[in-house]
Amino acid sequence: MSITTFTGPIKAGDVLNTTGTTAGTIKNVGFAEMAQTVAITQATTHTTALATTIVIPANSHITSIQFLTSVAFTGAAQTISIGTSATSTELVSALSLVAVGLAVGTPGTDATRTLKWTNVGTSDVIIYALSANTGAGVSDLIVRYLQAENA
Repeated sequence: MSITTFTGPIKAGDVLNTTGTTAGTIKNVGFAEMAQTVAITQATTHTTALATTIVIPANSHITSIQFLTSVAFTGAAQTISIGTSATSTELVSALSLVAVGLAVGTPGTDATRTLKWTNVGTSDVIIYALSANTGAGVSDLIVRYLQAENA
């Protein structure tokens, strides 16, 4: 199977401009959702934040941060935080990964985190992960976003 790479945001739809007021005449072009994933372990995301290989393009809108955990996080605190710096709390703070399966991170009710999801800013951002303590946990981090939606 081959892979195709595009260098800019992808938009799709068959009505490019609004010419009326009914469906089929109103612009229906939208952004394609992108996703990046990286395997992380609790042992490598403890003490100092791990700069992952996920880089979100400037002006993008994060739509989802998920963890597909194959080995539950262990220890006194089984949480992970996700951010855009070594602080690792700018996007998700203290999400529990105590169970195997899918866990969904959110910005919660924090206005600063919510704004960072809405627009990551004018520069590309590296995604960081930081575990509350060391342990045996293993998870895939999946970040979905609309590329350059805010450009």
